[in-house]
Amino acid sequence: MTNQASKSDRPERPRFTGTTVFNDPKGRFEFRYPWDWIESDLEDDREGVIMRPVEDDESTYFAVWVNELEVEVVADDLPDLREGFEAGLRQLTDCQVENVDDKNYNNIVKVERLITFTEDGETRKRRVWALYADRWQILVAFQGSTVEEYHYWLPMANYCFSTFKLPEALWYATDPSIQKTPTA
Repeated sequence: MTNQASKSDRPERPRFTGTTVFNDPKGRFEFRYPWDWIESDLEDDREGVIMRPVEDDESTYFAVWVNELEVEVVADDLPDLREGFEAGLRQLTDCQVENVDDKNYNNIVKVERLITFTEDGETRKRRVWALYADRWQILVAFQGSTVEEYHYWLPMANYCFSTFKLPEALWYATDPSIQKTPTA
């Protein structure tokens, strides 16, 4: 038994019945999500969270995972980060990039892609952000197990993306106009 109706008897669009907030236990991010989505830890000892709208569909999810970097990222690193991100996408079977949106917010770098690719014989669709802030890489992704599932759950996933927040301290830490060390 899942927490959602079967595909044949579900409404044309998913309906919000309530929302809640996920706060990263280490304070690195937060976002709002539908309260009835299933929360799980990430696999392979990754730090972050994965939310699924349907329990028995493990390939449809909204996920955030965090990696600590060895170096501090600055705005000038965008070309190198973009190149590495693109190299990773080339590893996906039949990967097609539908949209590209790369931005700098002071020294926070965001590399964003909307892609389709083949996995386990299915064409999947994914929107992914790679945020680089100070010494953190934060990956934010929404994926549908099929293109149709992606579009069905997209309104709720867009809500998760639009409410995603980094802590103010991280914004201040990456602001080049704020001097990081006191002068003598």
